[in-house]
Amino acid sequence: MDYVRLGSTGLKVSRICLGMMSYGDPAWRAWVQGEDVADPIVRQAVEAGVTFFDTADMYSVGVSEEITGRLLGRYFTNRDSYVLATKVFWPMGHGPNDAGLSRKHVTAALDASLRRLGTDHVDLYQIHRFDPHTPVEETMEALHDAVRAGKVRYLGASSMYAWQFATMQHVAREHGWTPFVSMQNHYNLAYREEEREMLPFCRATGVGVVPWSPLARGLLTRPRPADAAAARGATVRAGSDAVADSMYTEADHAVVDAVEQVAAARGVPMAQVGLAWLLSRPGVTAPIVGATKERHLTDALGALEVRLTDDEVAALEAPYVPHPVLGH
Repeated sequence: MDYVRLGSTGLKVSRICLGMMSYGDPAWRAWVQGEDVADPIVRQAVEAGVTFFDTADMYSVGVSEEITGRLLGRYFTNRDSYVLATKVFWPMGHGPNDAGLSRKHVTAALDASLRRLGTDHVDLYQIHRFDPHTPVEETMEALHDAVRAGKVRYLGASSMYAWQFATMQHVAREHGWTPFVSMQNHYNLAYREEEREMLPFCRATGVGVVPWSPLARGLLTRPRPADAAAARGATVRAGSDAVADSMYTEADHAVVDAVEQVAAARGVPMAQVGLAWLLSRPGVTAPIVGATKERHLTDALGALEVRLTDDEVAALEAPYVPHPVLGH
């Protein structure tokens, strides 16, 4: 396993981050797996040297955090041996203050996350989206107070427009508050709109990038389907993931074909090619990889050994078709 600094911080994380969204309560999403499935995968990750784990309070409405806390406590004897990330923003109840980035919700949500995770601090606390209904000053001061209280070590953000992220960073620095050190954004071979503004901004300001959906929710892991019905039936998630249906279209299958061709020529799984491309992109720290089978993680780890040639990169990038902004 390789370990790299998260942005310009001194914090070192594994080059692969294990995303914990897939573990929780199947009643939340049909493709979510229980703790019995998560256990051997987390153990495999730990044995391979993965030290970076990402979850969120809204995943299975808290159950993912509970499973994450139990499994990391089981396979790490020292809390400082791993980097734990979670998020705040989406609704965790039906009340008017049970969502967003107000001081009230951030404070309450963090304490609830810590209880579920079974720890006294989160290494990376991320805002899951931008909140247009709360003053940026209120959010950044509340997050800074969490850092000063010792409940949070570093702050991160997730998908938003670059101007929104820049505004939040400016407010934090203007007031002497803690800025964000990472951006968790939607970025993969089938969605590269982040290359326009967000990624250059992150590189210029020393912000680490930890992309979500690095394999386009499975699109880049298998050959182009014969028809739409076959695509929906390929996996449980493919047949029940409305988000993926809204993000990726027939135009993206040319990218899938390119990944398949490079993978076939190399004799490696398609997932390794898709992840190897992402790992080679300037500024990318660690893709957040979801795994519901041990082979998924094996493929992700194998991507660390794949070095794409310039010709392969050009072939993978050539079929890309611009998209509207997705995932904010």
